[in-house]
Amino acid sequence: MRIVIAPDKFKGSLSAPEVARHLDAGLQSATGHNLDVLRIPVADGGEGTLDAAVGSGFTRRSATVSGPTGQPLRAGFAVRGREAVIEMAAASGLAALPGNSTGGDGDGTGDGDGGRPDSASAKGATSLGTGELIRAALDAGCRQIILGVGGSANTDGGAGVLQGLGAQLLDADGNELPPGGAALARLDRIDFSGFDSRLDEARFVLASDVDNPLLGAEGAPAIFGPQKGATPEDVKILDAALARFVDVLAAEIGSRAVRAADAPGAGAAGGVGYAAIAVLAATRRPGIDVVLEFTGLADRLAGADLVITGEGSLDEQSLLGKTPMGVARAAARAGVPVVAVCGRTTLTPEQQKESGFRQVYPLTSLESKVEICIAEAGPLLEQLGKNIGRHLADLMPTNSAASKEPLNV
Repeated sequence: MRIVIAPDKFKGSLSAPEVARHLDAGLQSATGHNLDVLRIPVADGGEGTLDAAVGSGFTRRSATVSGPTGQPLRAGFAVRGREAVIEMAAASGLAALPGNSTGGDGDGTGDGDGGRPDSASAKGATSLGTGELIRAALDAGCRQIILGVGGSANTDGGAGVLQGLGAQLLDADGNELPPGGAALARLDRIDFSGFDSRLDEARFVLASDVDNPLLGAEGAPAIFGPQKGATPEDVKILDAALARFVDVLAAEIGSRAVRAADAPGAGAAGGVGYAAIAVLAATRRPGIDVVLEFTGLADRLAGADLVITGEGSLDEQSLLGKTPMGVARAAARAGVPVVAVCGRTTLTPEQQKESGFRQVYPLTSLESKVEICIAEAGPLLEQLGKNIGRHLADLMPTNSAASKEPLNV
């Protein structure tokens, strides 16, 4: 019997590879290690995208880059041939703010919550490190670059990304601006003379589910700024500064800079989506579609009897296109039944069925206290794996891969 385990992370608890490993251990212990299990960690384009790439055959690389407040850090990216996957959160995420108590593992893949964002970081955080990661990918020979955004600390419109690629943002006296979105209020011109020429050959995909514009009531400062420590006054300052950025960029590259500000996804990652669309000519695609494509999930479902997916909280937000739904759709197209595991779920039985899940297994079915589920997610997932495995063992004689009969768990 062949089982595909394709989960997202359990945020604040376990990475997607760890979720898959614990489920695998539980399944195998219940079935006497007789299962053929394929572990494919996935993500929706945000945090965890790098793990998904490495789990799909990309090679993990790392580079020393500038963190969101300028301190150097070691951040990871992934390479396969001329293709690279960059997870913005590794270099410019909230978890990379100073004060990360867990430290990570030296390549930007730690699970810490980072320092606490505040007004200063909201106005001063930069996406510079993400631009430096793109340059590292170019150095590695990559010309097809997937930029997974989400969890960013900055609201700088992607100005830092442009700086990391060689652009200079200058004030009226010809001095380079300090980092952060608020400083863009003093932007006078942008010097692209040092912009990396290899970008002419590069093609970018912006992996994001965010469809907000850059400015206004639905823009990056208004909608996402408060999550990054911005006060109501900071939101006004940042919105005005980004408007100035648009005007100056338009003077340099033309009207596409103005059109890009209203493009769906321009507000993603504190406006990094804007710079990616306006300057790097990035194509925006739903994150889960991008990840499932480079993991080759559809092809790897061939011959599978069951798919197990999941994420920390399976709720109404999940129905809007997050990882479990993307995996469930792929499984349905392949004619393979799918179940979900999660920390908790708020979906009704009807919603679960409509989503394509034969069954949903929350950790809260084993432990009612959510804080214990978070702290003990690994052992609890192994128990869920055992429960699923015991059910499979009873069904194996009539629901094996050879019989091709529907698997009912």
